Amino acid sequence: MSLIHVVPLIFLAAHICWCLQPKINYREKEKQVLDQILGPASYDARIRPSGINGTDGPAIVRVNLFVRSIATISDIKMEYSVQLTFREQWTDERLKFNDFGGKIKYLTLTESNRVWMPDLFFSNEKEGHFHNIIMPNVYIRIFPHGAVLYSIRISLTLSCPMNLKLYPLDRQICSLRMASYGWTTDDLVFLWKDGDPVQVVKNLHLPRFTLEKFLTDYCNSKTNTGEYSCLKVDLLFKREFSYYLIQIYIPCCMLVIVSWVSFWLDQSAVPARVSLGVTTLLTMATQTSGINASLPPVSYTKAIDVWTGVCLTFVFGALLEFALVNYASRSDMHRDNMQKQRRQCELEHGAQIESDLLEDGGTTFAMKPLVRRPGEPLARDKIRQCEIHMQQPQRPNCCKTWLSKFPTRSKRIDVISRITFPLVFALFNLTYWSTYLFREDSDVVVG
Repeated sequence: MSLIHVVPLIFLAAHICWCLQPKINYREKEKQVLDQILGPASYDARIRPSGINGTDGPAIVRVNLFVRSIATISDIKMEYSVQLTFREQWTDERLKFNDFGGKIKYLTLTESNRVWMPDLFFSNEKEGHFHNIIMPNVYIRIFPHGAVLYSIRISLTLSCPMNLKLYPLDRQICSLRMASYGWTTDDLVFLWKDGDPVQVVKNLHLPRFTLEKFLTDYCNSKTNTGEYSCLKVDLLFKREFSYYLIQIYIPCCMLVIVSWVSFWLDQSAVPARVSLGVTTLLTMATQTSGINASLPPVSYTKAIDVWTGVCLTFVFGALLEFALVNYASRSDMHRDNMQKQRRQCELEHGAQIESDLLEDGGTTFAMKPLVRRPGEPLARDKIRQCEIHMQQPQRPNCCKTWLSKFPTRSKRIDVISRITFPLVFALFNLTYWSTYLFREDSDVVVG
């Protein structure tokens, strides 16, 4: 048989032998590897891993987060709720295994108690829970070179101390703090993962806030039991002002302007002006109470307190203005009545003098004007004429000239109020918005 016929037969025989060999079940190999590296004789989960390159230094755990959603940010309770995927990575050389030429990329566990775990806790946590639908949302991956990846989905309610001095024109910083509970920095150190350690889901929507940015930092703490490693994420939230502009600021402005309508009503329309003033005052008080009900009681004055307090003062001032107008109106009526009575008395007194002159005759008539008393009408007219000739000419005053068009004091008060109240309120708005809208956020508290 020639060589040309022998070579194909050899290849055919080799192929048949390879096909007859049993296939390797790598899932079974994974079980064998897990039993080997996690057996009680070779691994103890109570002992922490060694340091870098097998040294006796602290175990290095790298952390990264994926923020899935931020549900609520409560001003009353000063807290916020967040759902995130939390991941930790470290190296445990005791868990190295043969990957069978790259056939086994990693081993997956769902029981965290099988391997050593860092004792991390969230130091500003109020409440929290894991997710177990449909299965527990947690896994542990063990890589051939001994690296361990722990990932879990959790929901947390975290405290967030707020400074509300600029409310609702404020920014708040809420923190997420993670620290070791029992291991000191001699045994365990937390580090942020290199390159984008915190990720946030796209199109994150919050009802009243906007997440402007976030920063990562370290916050190691020292106590009388040692120094503990700590990581933190600062989330900077900016409050959406459009909601408060529509719900608070514009309605308050409208109430203040409505209270000014009473300045244009007749001073004799007492029921209309009183009902308008009382109604706007009660409405403004109710608005203020509703605003304070949605905020925690604090010891300092907030920006919204300044606004509602001044608006309430303007409404109350409009009501007091009518009380002043009513008093001035009654005073004007009393003065008019007194003037009428005085003129009536003067007329009666003049008529009595004329009748006396007619009875006395001509001689007496010629001498009577020379002995008139200073209080009599003719004497007053002469004195007034003398005073007019003796007075120096005065420069005309525009305000007095304009106010002289309104004969009564009550009318003058209304006219002055029509101008003074809007001008003062406009000046207050200019001062308020220039103070709070362009103010540096130096009072932001890191929660």
